[in-house]
Amino acid sequence: MKEKNRSQDWFGRKDKSGFIARSWLKNQGLPNDVFDGRPVIGICNTWSELTPCNAHLRDLAEQVKQGVLEAGGIAFEFPVMSLGEALMKPTTMLFRNLASMDVEESIRGNPIDGVVLLVNCDKTTPACLMGAASVDLPTLVVSGGPMLNGKHQGKDIGSGTDLWKFSEDLRAQIITQSEFDETENSMSRSPGACNTMGTASTLACMVEALGLTLPGAGAIPAVDANRRRVSRLSGRRIVEMVNQDLRLSQILTREAFENAITINAAIGGSTNFIIHLLAIAGRIGVNLTLDDFDKLSHNIPLLANLKPSGQYLMEDFYYAGGVPAIISQLPDRLHGNVLQINGATLAENYCQSRIFNPEVISPRVTPLQENAGTVVLRGNLAPDGAVIKPSAASPELLNHTGRAFVFENIEHYNRVINDPDLPVEQDDILVMKGAGPRGYPGMPEVGNFGLPHKLLMQGVRDMVRISDGRMSGTAFGTIVLHVSPESAVGGPLALVKTGDIIELNTHEKALTLHVGVQELEARRAEWVADLPDVNRGYASLYINTVQQAHLGADLDFLVGNSGDHIEREPHPE
Repeated sequence: MKEKNRSQDWFGRKDKSGFIARSWLKNQGLPNDVFDGRPVIGICNTWSELTPCNAHLRDLAEQVKQGVLEAGGIAFEFPVMSLGEALMKPTTMLFRNLASMDVEESIRGNPIDGVVLLVNCDKTTPACLMGAASVDLPTLVVSGGPMLNGKHQGKDIGSGTDLWKFSEDLRAQIITQSEFDETENSMSRSPGACNTMGTASTLACMVEALGLTLPGAGAIPAVDANRRRVSRLSGRRIVEMVNQDLRLSQILTREAFENAITINAAIGGSTNFIIHLLAIAGRIGVNLTLDDFDKLSHNIPLLANLKPSGQYLMEDFYYAGGVPAIISQLPDRLHGNVLQINGATLAENYCQSRIFNPEVISPRVTPLQENAGTVVLRGNLAPDGAVIKPSAASPELLNHTGRAFVFENIEHYNRVINDPDLPVEQDDILVMKGAGPRGYPGMPEVGNFGLPHKLLMQGVRDMVRISDGRMSGTAFGTIVLHVSPESAVGGPLALVKTGDIIELNTHEKALTLHVGVQELEARRAEWVADLPDVNRGYASLYINTVQQAHLGADLDFLVGNSGDHIEREPHPE
């Protein structure tokens, strides 16, 4: 038991400041003994009606609160900036770092001894973890879980993944507008996040792999009673963590990050996982690099048969055994001795785990793919790296040489992509510029940009695509992402012209622009930077301080942490 909780620096004082801290909270009907030194738990809630994936988190917050009270703590729920993929413009990635600042300062500046992070939609998970890591209090994560399987014409359909397919079928005139519209009421059948192994579910699994949520909680469907039950148990556990002074830095070790990378490869997780995990590591002080993802995911088999890489959806994954079943197949590739938030090690937590449905989760001896981990590409087109997800790609395109067809930005793409006379061929490589952290700004999910209309009409369904942007975790295709440095800051991608020859060699982990050095130097001499014209507010701050993708796209002044101590005392008027 600790000698004194942090919150007593507010509530335990007998002076004017202590009077104010206690008295104003008493307007909510709190009795005196609330302030007697018991653990004060902050429930950091990313609930918002504008974030559909998180719209049920108010209910989960009540479950957490009950658990806290049952364990002898007191809970205070507080809101932070919520980020909804479906609605926010220009991209939620622009605001991930801003939300992390909100979380960090809300935790540090208030009388909180431990915090439960309520998250779900894509950027809310890394934003909250980044902010919490910068403070380093006892911290536990409760994800909202995936929605139920979509149902359409007797078949299961998945969020995003099937939308991209329906959209391309509509453009190719395979289905009618009316048929396309019919799917709109069939895809999102319950509260929760995307039901494919998109970014939200990838990060929920990441949280479990890191040991930051109760074992088995990562993939519970949003409407399953177990989701509410685990929220209540999480409320109880965070009180114990405060009493034990079990802080985030004791869980987020180098070994825990390595476990997360390995498990992400086995589930076929989103490439967005890379950029978010790098940012979280930067906040907690773990030296993680892009090369670690390449090395640690090498020879990891794909075990989860989930869209977009496979056939099934997250509801099926949970009932087939979820993350525990995946862990059970990789004992020799994981650090079993890492400590997790329930006080046990990974090996202790998952020693009894097993697969319940081998159609959904394959045993290691019969994997869906032998080596499906994310591949990090390097070469003169991506000196600081780029990534590709082979499990979602067309095998015949993973080693491909073709003529570049360049879109200078997303607006250029939108203007010409449906031109029936567009001079583009099936074997060309499509290149998108201006989609990086600074160039957009915010690094949007435009990396899976659709194919030219004339090629869709010819039956083409995949081409090699290269960009400095990101791809939705629900998307698929032979897509090279996160090219670094980005085009907007003068990376080699900025110099590519239509007609250049590009070679993608996934086997050799190479991305090569076959243009002579002298020609590239001549192009660079003529190149003019084209950064967004923003001169005020957060967007201006972001553009001027954001790091490149291979560093996690955090703001440079946020890397590292400040801890939970506040130097100055309040002086209320």
